[in-house]
Amino acid sequence: MAQTDLLFQSDSYATSFDAKVLSVRPDGGLVLDRTLLYYTSGGQPCDRGKIKRMNDGKEAEVIEVKKMDGEIVHLLAPGSCSFSPSDSIHGELDWPRRHRLMRMHTAGHVLSAVFFKKGVLITGNQLDAGQSRFDFSMEQFDRALIDSVISEASRLCAEGHAVKVSSLPREEALKLPGMVKLAGALPPSLTTLRIVEIEGVDTQADGGTHVRNTSEVGTIELARVENKGAKNRRIYFTLKP
Repeated sequence: MAQTDLLFQSDSYATSFDAKVLSVRPDGGLVLDRTLLYYTSGGQPCDRGKIKRMNDGKEAEVIEVKKMDGEIVHLLAPGSCSFSPSDSIHGELDWPRRHRLMRMHTAGHVLSAVFFKKGVLITGNQLDAGQSRFDFSMEQFDRALIDSVISEASRLCAEGHAVKVSSLPREEALKLPGMVKLAGALPPSLTTLRIVEIEGVDTQADGGTHVRNTSEVGTIELARVENKGAKNRRIYFTLKP
């Protein structure tokens, strides 16, 4: 099975890349030998962008990137030009959207750290460029507590904490306090974990894209709160600017 080098895991700020087409699926989706485009996973939506065939300059829009049958597949806009295995391509991602998602993801880690500190465990999340969602478990609905978490998270972001990425063996990583703040275990197949550390704030096993410093996040604003019954609560938040 074709393996794709995930360039975004080592450099979230690169915006273009060169690659070769490894295979073309029956639906026209492309498997590349390397990519900067993040694929949908872990509550973070995929990147979008475009690819250009080097031998004739023809371009196609990448509208979705996802994992299918164990491969990272780049799905193209309907009516795009066709590609063939071994084609050399140049890819560019939609940087404004990517950077917005990076800001959202880092904001989410800060929020989850503050919730965790107050004894509230995140049970689910869905990031988006415009508005993101967190689900969490809370015995009694407490709007004042939620407001205080949003305020503290924004303050921490404004302080300008560095964000660092590293790797650790699974057993060593899981010994770190508060490593997994989502209410669910990491897949046991992962023997080495990619660690995202927000200095002085949070350390998490995470495969997504982040900003280099929390000062890039901006202000976290609460959009709305939903009481989902029993212990289940949901918030929607956005970023300003």
